[in-house]
Amino acid sequence: MRNRLPNLLTLSRIVVIPFFLAAFLLEPAAGAWVSFGLFAAASVTDWLDGWLARRWGVVSAVGRFLDPIADKLLVTAALLMLVGDGRADALPALVILCREILISGLREHLAGDRVSVPVSGLAKWKTTVQMAAIAVLLLLPVLPASAAWGGTALLWLAAGLTVITGWAYMQTGMRHLIAADRR
Repeated sequence: MRNRLPNLLTLSRIVVIPFFLAAFLLEPAAGAWVSFGLFAAASVTDWLDGWLARRWGVVSAVGRFLDPIADKLLVTAALLMLVGDGRADALPALVILCREILISGLREHLAGDRVSVPVSGLAKWKTTVQMAAIAVLLLLPVLPASAAWGGTALLWLAAGLTVITGWAYMQTGMRHLIAADRR
């Protein structure tokens, strides 16, 4: 079980998405708390699955494949629901989603050339700010109206970090792609 627990935690982030989406259909206060609780639990598993896999020495190809997908599915679902509900601005959400698609494609292509693009420290901060922004925005129906600026500011900060880290990944990736074309 120990060698499978990190992957099960990763899968739990995917499994929780329909329940997370259904929470938006609840009465606003209940929906806010339920969606926040599910998102917070899923966000903790994002950290915990990797930590356990490294600590126990059970890092797997399945985990390396599923972890970024689970993260992107959860964040995409959250951002789309928040924009649709009017709690999040569309532009920073779109910036975040476009960067995720672009970098996923870059990583996939480079993996075919056996080039790894490890996650940077700044990208980990980007993820933390992004998760915090989504958490605050999820709770807006039960927070004072003044809290909206905090969630919005965090989302724009996450979008800014997204652009910075995306640019860094693209520079690294393009160097490999250009070098491959010259061979």
